[in-house]
Amino acid sequence: MIFGLKTMGRKDASTSRTPVDQYRKQIGKQDYKKTRPMLRATRLKAEAKKTALGVKEVALVLTAILVFLLAFYAFFYLNVSNEVDLDLDPDEN
Repeated sequence: MIFGLKTMGRKDASTSRTPVDQYRKQIGKQDYKKTRPMLRATRLKAEAKKTALGVKEVALVLTAILVFLLAFYAFFYLNVSNEVDLDLDPDEN
């Protein structure tokens, strides 16, 4: 009785395919029908999209540069304005 169950299980497993396997096989057939240049173009397009800079990255870099320039400007503005005030003597005029 146990022997009969094992052979039935093997027979059913080898002949039937899961829907996922059938779907993958259909996709494979469709991809095989495409020409090589088309597949290459699709792959290059996907790679370009993956490596392209996003809007967030560009905005972040521009913001960092702007903050750096403003800090640089503020540093020199404060240093120059303090030196000018010290050099002026109101009694000389």
